[in-house]
Amino acid sequence: MAKRKAAIKVGVIGYGGAFNMGKAHLEDMRKAGMVPTAVAEINPERLKVAAQEFPDIQTYASVGEMLRKSDVELLAVITPHNTHARLAIQCLMAGRHVVVEKPFAITTAQCDAMIAAARKHKRLLSTFHNRHWDGCILQANKALASGALGEVFRVEAMMGAWGRPRDWWRSSKSISGGILYDWGVHLLEYTFQILRAPITEVAGYAKKGFWADKTPWKADTNEDEGCVHVRYKDGSWSTLCISSLEHRQRQGWVTITGTLGGYSFDYNTFEMITHKGEHTIQTRGRNMPSRHASFYQNIADHLMKGEKLVITPEWARRPVHVLDLACQSAAKGRALPAKYC
Repeated sequence: MAKRKAAIKVGVIGYGGAFNMGKAHLEDMRKAGMVPTAVAEINPERLKVAAQEFPDIQTYASVGEMLRKSDVELLAVITPHNTHARLAIQCLMAGRHVVVEKPFAITTAQCDAMIAAARKHKRLLSTFHNRHWDGCILQANKALASGALGEVFRVEAMMGAWGRPRDWWRSSKSISGGILYDWGVHLLEYTFQILRAPITEVAGYAKKGFWADKTPWKADTNEDEGCVHVRYKDGSWSTLCISSLEHRQRQGWVTITGTLGGYSFDYNTFEMITHKGEHTIQTRGRNMPSRHASFYQNIADHLMKGEKLVITPEWARRPVHVLDLACQSAAKGRALPAKYC
């Protein structure tokens, strides 16, 4: 990527109310030295909010209008999952750099099309994996680097509770991708920082039907529970399970098992168990602070200074590829080989 001198003009596509993510992206971009310039949003009331929160910003009722009229250079796509690929490709074809909210897309084919467009038009493409710098995974990686766990061969990730899914688009499979996509993409991104060997195969499992009669989407409702088992070339494996039928409170989001010890963590805390002779040593503590600002700082430094991009599109494609294979595997009832390992 060529070096630049002028500050990068940035914008967002989608300024919806959920989590106020449009504002958060623009503020993070500004902290990294970039200039909030444009917002595209189909809801006129949210455009008014954007104008209030960023008085100098340009507002547009459509992406097409923004691409025609604005000189914005980098756009963050903050829209439902099933729109990511289409909007990203539209922006890349217009010569803009693109950051897509996670997950990157829903299918491997969509990821491939986005990557091809970025290469063709020589534009940056990344995914907002700010949780790559969560304190919990930074703390876990510190423990792994110390060698305290020995050879790590298993990673298990789990989130769930018993309860009716919330009535919104994230609970619609055709829009969200399914129950595994929303939080699962975060947990897989953690997993791939821990297990570095190539992936050989993916097996997916799904329970459907319990909540389908209790939601407005019926057949389009997310699975009640989704699980995926991943096998790696070095013999290690990982599991991921997201459930709306979980009946017990589990400890930790992620559990790492090695030959000399185990480690589990949630967002705030960790527990490590190691062995010295016949003695078991248990250590508990709080995770180091997260460094979420590192994402957009890396984007700015890549564009301005030519520094190496951390969250490449190929890295972002990997968890989506696993989730895509998991859905196919669950439908076919057998494990599937991985193309992107």
